[in-house]
Formats: sequence, structure tokens, C-alpha cells
Amino acid sequence: MKRMILGLAGVFALAACSGAEDAAPVADAGEVNIYSSRHYDTDLALYEDFTEQTGIKVNRIEADADALIERIQSEGEFSPADLLITVDAGRLWRAEEAGILSPVESEVLNERLPAHLRHPDGLWFGLSTRARVIIYNKEQGTPEGLASYADLADPAWRGDICIRSSSNIYNISMLSAIIAHRGAQEAENWARGVVANFARDPQGNDTAQIEAVAAGECRIAVVNTYYLARYAGGEGADRAIFDAIGVIFPDQDGVGTHVNISGAGVTVNAPNRANAIAFLEYLTSESAQRYFADGNNEYPAVNGLKANSAVEQLGTFKADTLNAAEIGRNQRAAVEIFDRAGWN
Repeated sequence: MKRMILGLAGVFALAACSGAEDAAPVADAGEVNIYSSRHYDTDLALYEDFTEQTGIKVNRIEADADALIERIQSEGEFSPADLLITVDAGRLWRAEEAGILSPVESEVLNERLPAHLRHPDGLWFGLSTRARVIIYNKEQGTPEGLASYADLADPAWRGDICIRSSSNIYNISMLSAIIAHRGAQEAENWARGVVANFARDPQGNDTAQIEAVAAGECRIAVVNTYYLARYAGGEGADRAIFDAIGVIFPDQDGVGTHVNISGAGVTVNAPNRANAIAFLEYLTSESAQRYFADGNNEYPAVNGLKANSAVEQLGTFKADTLNAAEIGRNQRAAVEIFDRAGWN
């Protein structure tokens, strides 16, 4: 799917799911206007299914989260945006800080979604989750004693760890959770210890870390589960990469493995607020959750629903139930710690 790069001045029009480009729509009882930073083709099926079920037309624009947040701010009270959809609690926190989200009261959402995946004041709701796990090269043997994120700072793993840059939102959010659980000083000590164990300077995305571990370029890496599941569900070379890797779900004897979310919130000036809430509630329906689970190898956010077969191959685990809002609040502190620790 071709991503639409949108200027902050609003020079491009909202595009309907049909792909037609028209002037930005005004309030209409039969429409909902979505600004989304998710860029997965399977999300198109969500929009089409919602329209089929409700008759409400979905208009959407796609861009990076920060660009969308700034655009909604610049559009102000005249913004056509009804709903912001994005990935990672950190980005939802940025939207919260920008003052562009409004609280929603919904019995449906409160009943279907666990409390830690909902903003305490209803500003946003988690719609799917992914876990950040440790992987290792099977040929080099199971790394005995590596059972938690804290263990990654052990000098036993000197020269063994590959990981993404500290500017990556997944790492920022992971450190934010560590700050919440252990405090800033312990989090900084941990970051310094991990830096000392780098096998190479941080580089690439999670796919690059997976392939580096499979190839033996580094023994250990930290990645999101949905990247791994792409290999688990693959064939040939992809499956061979997955078979070369072992998976550790950290902190099973403690708070549980860090998880992050895709989520959405209704905008403060939503012209179609009722339809936006209806769409949010639809996204927690079983059919929509299956699109998330099957389309992008994410864990359903709704209690009781299973992940797809590729994700289930990774194993079962206890998830950290830290409220995702806490992950957002510690973002600035996490970035400062990374800088002081020399994590590029």
C-alpha cells in the first residue's frame, strides 16, 4: 500500500477507502474520518468490513504519527479528523500531550479491553499488542542465566547483543517500562550495561536483528514478536531463519514480558464523534480483532481471543500489566538516559 505523505498545512485531501481523492469532508452522519499511522494492507479490510456492517463510510489519510499529530494541531477546531490511530504507547502519549484527544466513556470498550490497555481517563484504547522478546542463536547454545531484561546488562554477554538505535520508539517504550518498575537510576545502570555488551553499533530494524542472530553475527537480540511471527509462518529461507533462533519471554518470574500496543483515540474536535466511537467499539469486535491477529501477527487486545498459529509458535507467556499510559509518561526520561549511556 502506497503511503500518503501529507503536509501539515492540509494541502492534500482525505482519501476514501475507494482511493478517490476529494475535498476534505464536512460533518456527515454517515462518515468517519480516520488519521492513521498504521501502514498495513490488511487494515483496509477493517475499514471495508466496518462500512459493510454499519453503512458508515470511512475516509482516511495515512502518514507518520508525528506528522498526523502536528496536522491535527494545526487544523485546530476545523480539523476533519475524528479518530487518530497509531502504533506504540509513546506516540499515543505524544497525542495526549498535544491536547488533541478527548475522553470517551464506553461500556463496550471497558468490558472488552483490560484496564492496562486503556488510558485511565479514556483518551485512547489499545487495540492490539506485541511483546518485546529476547532471541538467541540456537547453534551457539541456550544462554544460561538470561531470563530477564535486567540480565541483558550482565557482563557475561559482553560482545553478544544486537539491538536497534535508541531513537527507535520500541526501545524508548521498553526503557520507559523499566523506569516505571525499577526507577530511573537502575534503568540508567541497565542501559549502560547493555551498551557495554553490544556486538556492534545499533543499526537496522527488528528484521535486521533477527537475521543477524540467525546468521551468527550476534548471539542475542531484542525484537518485537510480530516480526518473528513473519518468519515462523514463512517457508524456505524465512522458515530456516526462524528455526535457527530461540525465543525467551523475559521476566516470567517477575512482572512479565513488556508489551506495547496499537491504539486509537477520538479527537477533541471530532465532527463525527458518535461514528468515531462506533468505529472504536467495532475494532474490539471478534471479527476486527481477527484482522489484527491474522493480518499483522499481533496479539488481540480483547480478553479471551487467541493469536494466530504463527504467533502461537513463539510460545505462551505472562505479559506485564503496567498501564500503557505509564510507558508514555516516562518517554522523555528514557531518551535522556539513552543519551547519557551512549546508546546511539
